Amino acid sequence: MGALLSLPLLAVPSVGTLMSFGASCCGAAACSAICNQCGIFKSSMATRIAYAFLLLINSIISWLMLTPWALKKLEHLTLDYVNISCQGKQCYGYVAVQRVNFALGLFHLILSILLLGVKSSRDGRAALQNGYWGPKVIVWLAFVVLTFFIPETFFQVWGQYIALAGAMLFVLLGLILLVDLAHTWAEYCLEKIEENDSRGWRVLLIGSTLGMFTASFAMTIIMYIFFAQSGCAMNQAAITVNLIVLLIITAVSVHPTVQEYNPKAGLAQAAMVSIYCTYLTMSAVSMEPDDRACNPLIRARGTRTASIVLGAIVTMLTIAYTTTRAATQGIALNGNSSHAYNKLGDEDGEHGLVEQQPSSRREMRAEALRAAVEAGSLPANALDDSDDDDDDSDDGRGGKDDERGGTQYNYALFHVIFLLATTWVATLLTQNIDYEATGVAAVGRTYWASWVKIVSSWVCYAIYSWSLLAPVVMPGRFGN
Repeated sequence: MGALLSLPLLAVPSVGTLMSFGASCCGAAACSAICNQCGIFKSSMATRIAYAFLLLINSIISWLMLTPWALKKLEHLTLDYVNISCQGKQCYGYVAVQRVNFALGLFHLILSILLLGVKSSRDGRAALQNGYWGPKVIVWLAFVVLTFFIPETFFQVWGQYIALAGAMLFVLLGLILLVDLAHTWAEYCLEKIEENDSRGWRVLLIGSTLGMFTASFAMTIIMYIFFAQSGCAMNQAAITVNLIVLLIITAVSVHPTVQEYNPKAGLAQAAMVSIYCTYLTMSAVSMEPDDRACNPLIRARGTRTASIVLGAIVTMLTIAYTTTRAATQGIALNGNSSHAYNKLGDEDGEHGLVEQQPSSRREMRAEALRAAVEAGSLPANALDDSDDDDDDSDDGRGGKDDERGGTQYNYALFHVIFLLATTWVATLLTQNIDYEATGVAAVGRTYWASWVKIVSSWVCYAIYSWSLLAPVVMPGRFGN
């Protein structure tokens, strides 16, 4: 990490800096290699973990560059021999954070363009996604260096307009995916209950629903006790609105009309949306400034560092979930699935038999397996097993390649989501910077960040409500 901070800044790096730089270059590569060597990890999962690790490192660097604390530590390590500056200006604050995140965003933008149309790991370009970690980290670091030669006016415009728009799009995407997760989870549980009449799944669904509602009301009570004292009108309004809307969407989810048009809607989805939106509200009131004596956490001893660390962890988990979830949705360009197979016949009377001589032994075997799957003698995933056996399921790096038959997610879209994530990190960190601070900076402790969370919870409620009411309003479109 020291190398990443000092690379754009130190003209004469020390031996220790060079060693740290080498370790940094191997960080993402080592993460991917370790995951590939574990039997429970597959190539696609290892790759996603490695990119998430890279984003984590970039976010930590951005956070440290908010204040001169990290730079002073670097100067101290050089025995105050090197005075760190960027073209005679300070190398921390708003522009520095925008530079670092712009570099990683540009890195993902280029990868998204290069990986357009990749359907499987058989495509030579797939190696750009799953391999070449050393060169990719070096390219990323080179972009970081180059951004420090770009005039500050560019990043003023970038941060105020483009990055802000990207950040809002990222937040909106996260809310949509949260609502989608709520519906997917409930429908999955209901399918398991209907298929197997499983008592375990029924207990899980009912227990999780009650647990989430209980947690939502518990957080609401805590907020009223600690953050809604006299004179805290903003907190009182936010907490009350959240409670009222929570009760409304719960009632709507079980309304007879909604149940008629959407029988799978119910309390489980409402519970998940409620606990998430209540968490957003609680996070908003607990992270606001204490200029009105409405945030006792700031005045409490020992909670500042804990809240900063907790906030960073939650942010990274949210980014990782949003990225993974978005990359595997139906909006992916190829829509390939490792469990899909092509039927040999259709309803027009085709007999489904092999009519042409296969051109290779592999094709002959595949045709025979397709016929067996069509006849019901073998499960559909037998085709995937066959494909894996033929190719030894080897990605060339000692790991399992689970994308020989088709990518698990859309590569280009994956990097677009990461690009949006970098704009969100930059926007979150650069709102109302305290340039007088000398220690580590608190993340998101501004009224702007609090209002973003409060409004996000309202938008999430609105999206969920529309998912319930849309089949009622437009039955023709959602008839199936």
